[in-house]
Amino acid sequence: MTQQGVRWTADQVLALAPDAASRKAGSKLGAAGPWSEAGSSDEGTVWGLCKGSGSKPYQTVIDLADASGPAYKCSCPSRKFPCKHALGLLLLWAGGDGAVPDGQAPDWAEQWLAGRRQRAQEKRAAGPAGSSAAAADPEAARRRAERRALRVTAGATELEQRLADLLRGGLAGAEQAGYGLWEETAARMVDAQAPGLAARVRELGSIPASGPGWPVRLLEECALVHLLDQGWMGRERLPAELAETVRSRVGLPSSADGPPVRDRWLVLAQYDTADVKLTTRRIWLHGAESGRTALLLSFGAAGRAPELTLPVGLALDAEVSAYGGAGQVRAALGEQFGPPAPTAIRPPGVTTAQAAARYGEALRDDPWLDSVPVTLDRVVPVPDGDGWQLADAEADSALPLTAAARSRPGLWRLVALSGGAPVTVFGECGHRGFTPLTAWADGAEEAVRLW
Repeated sequence: MTQQGVRWTADQVLALAPDAASRKAGSKLGAAGPWSEAGSSDEGTVWGLCKGSGSKPYQTVIDLADASGPAYKCSCPSRKFPCKHALGLLLLWAGGDGAVPDGQAPDWAEQWLAGRRQRAQEKRAAGPAGSSAAAADPEAARRRAERRALRVTAGATELEQRLADLLRGGLAGAEQAGYGLWEETAARMVDAQAPGLAARVRELGSIPASGPGWPVRLLEECALVHLLDQGWMGRERLPAELAETVRSRVGLPSSADGPPVRDRWLVLAQYDTADVKLTTRRIWLHGAESGRTALLLSFGAAGRAPELTLPVGLALDAEVSAYGGAGQVRAALGEQFGPPAPTAIRPPGVTTAQAAARYGEALRDDPWLDSVPVTLDRVVPVPDGDGWQLADAEADSALPLTAAARSRPGLWRLVALSGGAPVTVFGECGHRGFTPLTAWADGAEEAVRLW
């Protein structure tokens, strides 16, 4: 990064924050006041001392040259990564006003860097041999898979009976029964080792309290759950890729066994979703040469941010391997050949009508798909009654924004960026509408993160 003479933008730094509170706290530390002995090196290291509430300043060091993404070390007690001190130091460095001059890293920073590099060398030297030594017996793995399949089938059969009882008694009974019965059914699906079915059952339980029109939504979701149940029980008769999609939707683990594709991958978007047990980070990539779109998933225990972090708007020279399944875009990040770096790469855009058609086509391969990644070219955010939509600047078509998008501050960033002029917007297009994630002003190079 630094060897190219280009520093990150403030938006790219704040995209690393694990939550909104960290972004706010880090922004306050992005000025020179609390910092001393700050510096950076051509190798991609940034360090500094930040005055805190104690007598000793916090020692903060960041390794930007790590191929797997930025790495952080801070002597503060925070369990967030990056902490507010690391974010503040990066913001100070990104400002490029001389507050973080070039120099030689102090001993405490060098010791941490040396330890990291030593561990990385040992890991590379070990290679895949360490994991192969502990590989499971294939026959034992086959027997475990068969036992799990039997449990999933029992769970799917029980769920079919639950859906039949619901429809036989009428949808009104779902509102009267409350959430407890659905939670109990979801727990049974977890016992059956079908977490995908459990998640869908919990979603069914939340629909009766979701406002006007809930019976229609409940019936639609019941139909999709029924389709997934039937797909699982008839998986042997399905095409191989569709059968793999069914296994994935039910919740069986799959592997990224597709051939590795090396490319310069533009980081299109990154955002987190959380529940009481897990934080899921979604990172969208676009391959400059392959033209492919890939989704990386990273997970963290409740209250902890996932480890994988890639700044939006930068590009990564790396290999990516796809997971199996019809129409699947999930992939695993493989070998990386350098740290993320600034780029002028932009994904090709489509019209709103083409985006809707793309989602319809994707449903043929995966009927349970909520949305597809799409880049809209030359669209303008305009109000639409109580909501908003993205209208084509040169065609008579538009896509409504999802309710989630309308409730976030990113909408107003998008409106301000556009100012009534066309913009390029990357996001997710599905049956609920379009969720904008990243935008570029016409002719501008800097990506604006909306989520």
